[in-house]
Amino acid sequence: MARYIGPKSKIARRFGEPIFGEDKVLSRRNFPPGQHGNNRRRKVSEYGSMLAEKQKAKYIYGVLERQFRNLFDAAARQSGITGEVLLQSLECRLDNMVFRLGIAPTRAAARQLVSHKHIVVDGAVVNIPSYSVKPGQIVGVRERSKSLEVVENALAGFNHSKYPWIEWDENSKSGKLLHKPERADIPENIKEQLIVELYSK
Repeated sequence: MARYIGPKSKIARRFGEPIFGEDKVLSRRNFPPGQHGNNRRRKVSEYGSMLAEKQKAKYIYGVLERQFRNLFDAAARQSGITGEVLLQSLECRLDNMVFRLGIAPTRAAARQLVSHKHIVVDGAVVNIPSYSVKPGQIVGVRERSKSLEVVENALAGFNHSKYPWIEWDENSKSGKLLHKPERADIPENIKEQLIVELYSK
């Protein structure tokens, strides 16, 4: 599947927040990219706000339009608050789980680890980043990949207690999804209700 591989700072500047993590460029240039970015004072319409929120969520989780729409449609069919169910589905993607467990420093790096068959789910290698992890399943690093420098550096000093829906086992370098996260526990700054309203138009 195609994915965005362009400059991340440009996207972060578009939304005015570090959606990919700490960003030195954003701290120096906290205005939209482009020739007139610093002079632009456009009033954003209601539709524009909804669209921006959807685009931001897609960039944060590294999902393109068709896959995002499929996740939304699946969330809309489930019981519960659609926006919250959508975010839970995104959080339970395998690449995001690898990132939340601290095995990789970014979601892009987590996606690469999954694609290159360094990650196992319940002991079996899974190389599909969009794989949906179910509560009770254990995500870990493949035995021969545990000494990878990127994995060791990412795990060094990582605080696993900040995500209450995950249980980490230091000895086996693996984590268990205890339950789907509550909305209050998901740290991403996303107004999911705007996404629901956009797709409901």
